[in-house]
Amino acid sequence: MECSKKQKNDESQSSTQESVDTMEENGETSEFHKLAGKRVYLSDCLACNRCVSEEESRRISQQNQKELFRILNLSKKCDTSKHKVLVASLCPQSLPYIAVKLNLSIPEATKKLCSFLKSLGFHHVFDATLAADFSILESQKEFVERYRQRNQDQQALPMFTSACPGWIRYAERVLGSQVTPHICTAKSPQQIMGSLVKDYFAKQQGLAPDRLYHVVVAPCFDKKLEALREEFYNSLQDSQDVDCVLTSGEIVHLMEQRNVSVEDLESTPLDHVFGDTEGADLVRHDESGAEGFLEHIFKFSAKELFGVEVEEIVYQSLKNRDFQEVTLQRDGEPLLQFAAVYGFRNIQNMIQKLKKGCFPYQLVEVLACPGGCLTGKGQTESGKVDRALLQQMGEVYTSLPVRLPETSAQVHRLYRDWLQGPESQQTREALHTQYRPENPASSTADFKW
Repeated sequence: MECSKKQKNDESQSSTQESVDTMEENGETSEFHKLAGKRVYLSDCLACNRCVSEEESRRISQQNQKELFRILNLSKKCDTSKHKVLVASLCPQSLPYIAVKLNLSIPEATKKLCSFLKSLGFHHVFDATLAADFSILESQKEFVERYRQRNQDQQALPMFTSACPGWIRYAERVLGSQVTPHICTAKSPQQIMGSLVKDYFAKQQGLAPDRLYHVVVAPCFDKKLEALREEFYNSLQDSQDVDCVLTSGEIVHLMEQRNVSVEDLESTPLDHVFGDTEGADLVRHDESGAEGFLEHIFKFSAKELFGVEVEEIVYQSLKNRDFQEVTLQRDGEPLLQFAAVYGFRNIQNMIQKLKKGCFPYQLVEVLACPGGCLTGKGQTESGKVDRALLQQMGEVYTSLPVRLPETSAQVHRLYRDWLQGPESQQTREALHTQYRPENPASSTADFKW
């Protein structure tokens, strides 16, 4: 496929439409394929020169409500060998969008959503914040290890966060071996949730992983591609950790298609991987629009490396509010310098800093979407950011109480019962992965760290 790399103000140039096979759902083209058919402007492009492959396009097209209902219908037929136990995991950044759309608080909207999903045929609905806890804890532990190895290992720092699949795809395909060793090896919250559901929860239920059909509700279309990565597929069990990703917008659209009345939905509490509701209250991390990686890693590292308790983080905007830095100083000397870089325009600016050798940061939280995860294209109207909607989402999200991942009793229980301890080999296998350049020989960027 080709994209039209034209400037938005240059309407005289011709463009080539992406040749994506559109899927018809109830006579309407799905939201994903509506967006896939849009022009890709130069200012939006990753400059990777490799658009989605034909095979990827085919597999992405299977991640929609049509495929979901195929699985649901199989579970209603007489052949029990094809029956699936359906599990849904709700990303924390999807809940503010759904709450605003339903005009409810996040806790109440989540209960309504849980009721709706169970009315479709889902058996279990989980909050994926637990997986984000693991991802943050593993990321901050890895950063401290890298920092202590910085003088022995030239690839130890800087460290780039790994939660955003759009950024990861760009790093692997374009930036290559100069950058991939610097990417944190902790899996994203989505894929940790996949490991948790298909391993721990499957064993708790006495089921083989392929008997579970795991759906993640996410704010981002890139999450569909992430779920298809081969390292997240168990060939022995013939099971993908995440079988299907539906965006927040697709879920709301599905509710609209079925003429669901919010008032008629029951308030059904979320399930828990332990089978009880202990500690199941909704919480958030220290950040308004992302997972909170930068803030948690910064505070943890300041205390662990320098014995400094950081109560509040002060951001300094550079080129814009999506390129900010945070500094820990002692006697005027910087001890730690982190950056938050959101959106591909700012990512390009970051890459220029790398090439020029003026890169002072030990850690960068990188997100492909300007504004962070709340503005994911899976929950924006027609692919454009609605500022009023974004403000509402931010307000309802920050209304949730903050909980440090270290204080989660559920996390400690899972480290013990599922992973045999935070330092075990099982923890390494279940919560970490490796990011590699797709074509190492094509990596031509000349970075000066």
